[in-house]
Amino acid sequence: MDAEKRILELRKLLNRYGYEYYVLDAPTVSDAEYDILLRELEDLERDHPEYYDSLSPTQRVGGTVLEGFNKVAHTRPMLSMGDVFSYDELRAWCTGVESAVGQVSYSVEYKIDGLAMAVHYRDGRFSQAVTRGDGDVGEDVTENVKTIRSLPMEIDYMGDLEVRGEVYMPKAAFEKLNQKQEAEGKQLFANPRNAAAGSVRQLDTKTAASRSLDAIWYYVPAAQELGFASHSDSLAWIAEQGFRTNPANRLCSNVEEIIRFIEETAAVRDDLPYAIDGMVIKVDDIATEERLGYTIKTPKWEIAYKFPAEQAITKLKDIVLTVGRTGKVTPNAVLEPVRLAGTQVQAATLHNEDMIRDKDIRIGDDVVIHKAGDIIPEVIRPVIEHRDGTQIPYVWPAVCPVCGGTLHRFEDEAAHYCMNADCPARVVSSIAHFASRNAMNIDGLGERKVEQFHEQGWLNTVEDIYKLYTHREEIIALDKFGVKSYENLIGGIEASKANSLERLLFGLGIRQVGEKAADILAKRFETIDNLIAADQQELTEIPDIGLITAEAIVSFFRDEKNLAMIEELKKDGVNMNVIKGETFESPFTGKTCVLTGTLAQYTRKQAQEVLESLGAKVSGSVSAKTDYVIYGTEAGSKLTKAQQLGVTTMTEEEFVRIVESVMR
Repeated sequence: MDAEKRILELRKLLNRYGYEYYVLDAPTVSDAEYDILLRELEDLERDHPEYYDSLSPTQRVGGTVLEGFNKVAHTRPMLSMGDVFSYDELRAWCTGVESAVGQVSYSVEYKIDGLAMAVHYRDGRFSQAVTRGDGDVGEDVTENVKTIRSLPMEIDYMGDLEVRGEVYMPKAAFEKLNQKQEAEGKQLFANPRNAAAGSVRQLDTKTAASRSLDAIWYYVPAAQELGFASHSDSLAWIAEQGFRTNPANRLCSNVEEIIRFIEETAAVRDDLPYAIDGMVIKVDDIATEERLGYTIKTPKWEIAYKFPAEQAITKLKDIVLTVGRTGKVTPNAVLEPVRLAGTQVQAATLHNEDMIRDKDIRIGDDVVIHKAGDIIPEVIRPVIEHRDGTQIPYVWPAVCPVCGGTLHRFEDEAAHYCMNADCPARVVSSIAHFASRNAMNIDGLGERKVEQFHEQGWLNTVEDIYKLYTHREEIIALDKFGVKSYENLIGGIEASKANSLERLLFGLGIRQVGEKAADILAKRFETIDNLIAADQQELTEIPDIGLITAEAIVSFFRDEKNLAMIEELKKDGVNMNVIKGETFESPFTGKTCVLTGTLAQYTRKQAQEVLESLGAKVSGSVSAKTDYVIYGTEAGSKLTKAQQLGVTTMTEEEFVRIVESVMR
């Protein structure tokens, strides 16, 4: 058999075996047999590069390093959905539909908590994958989506085809990824959706490939043009083409059937291999969909029913305190492990002493917990009727649980602080904060690594970061380290010296000075020496710098240890000045702007930086003094308030057009 024929045969075989394994979950060959065939194909393709094909099974493991993601306009807008949060609201929506068009059938589907995606095929071959973006314009993430093994690279249909669906990270893959992040001292992902979105936007496609992403496909925009009378028929057809659709989809003839299906789903939700945050209800008949039409933002023929925040009851076994970088002491509930919203929960924050007292939370209580936003475990209340007299009221300690130093509560603050600057917990947290992404951005120096280096005696102060190169041999000898890891770490430390002043100020961990305040101070004073010389009155005259923040800044720079640290950082070559970017006159110059919703073309921080370069002041809240509210998808109360106050609102697309015209 000639090489070309064998290559084509192997590709066909491996694609079929992949479909059976990843889509049907019914493999017909062993992993070992699949690997043997894949290696044979790799060898043939290496020996015969003239038969290279970007869609070959050998090309789905990543390896390309991308320069960025190009913007792509959708051929048809990818609109968002309206939401309902109760059965009464769902009944009202169905009544509205049936009043307008008569009796209908509804296609009811799981609402996968992932990243909306459109994939395109040309003459039977996968050609492009585009994120939803703002609904009109998304990003080309073709190379990363190609690593999703369940996605067919070739189909039988020979025309142009677009299919839409949801890219997600399975729960098992999410837990594995967070274990890896934790082991490497990196920030954990909050939920599978964030992890999936971050993975799809990796510039190194090998990283995306390692994340075990998957997808479920649920919509064919051109279904009517392709001759399908119903949404469910179009889904059956793409399943025949090799796309993974959801077998749990169900046709319902009325709202009560829909509600029964929702309740069935809620009962098994935690056992699903992926996260869902609701159900999607669509009118099944496509001609009826067209009759119902669209609002400006959403189709009238579909709605999302969102699950209420899940609650559970468990026992509060203990209350333990943690100490942060500023010395802030946070109480945490130690819980008997309980399953909640798909994950095992055994701890929750209790915020501060006042919360424990006001809610009368006691050690030994049965407590009601939920996940705020399906992410953060939170204690709602104790179950007082379960008390039997064995519960113990919590007494707030007078000293730090780590170092024994005095705890202090500042006037007008709910939190307590450990005042010992040498407290080991404060040392580790403050150094890790200094190195964190939004501060000095030193990759590879997360909290676990800082703790390890602190235990070795190499990192006891922020200044010690810039002396780590003196411990080269000891660091290389550490378990799971090595020359490459050491060089990357030292390279990141060296690069951090060139950061602008606002990053340094945020990294210093001055009490009350977050990212926004650090940025304001850097722009106002331009050098750290100017800021050190400022008095309390001068600081309080700056908009958004209040009395408490001013007092904290003055106190920080009066401390001889802090001044000595800054002098040492200067000697190490750390930049102490603001680095000014190019500024432009624009319609935003001198205006107060608020950002809200999910932006497609910028992160929130990037959009803020763009606005500031255009002379705007960016605020976090809407008032009558706000000039513009710029909104993305899923904008909520800020947009509503702006409309009520008559504040000018602007879509992200309108904002981008102005930015491009000004900066051109």
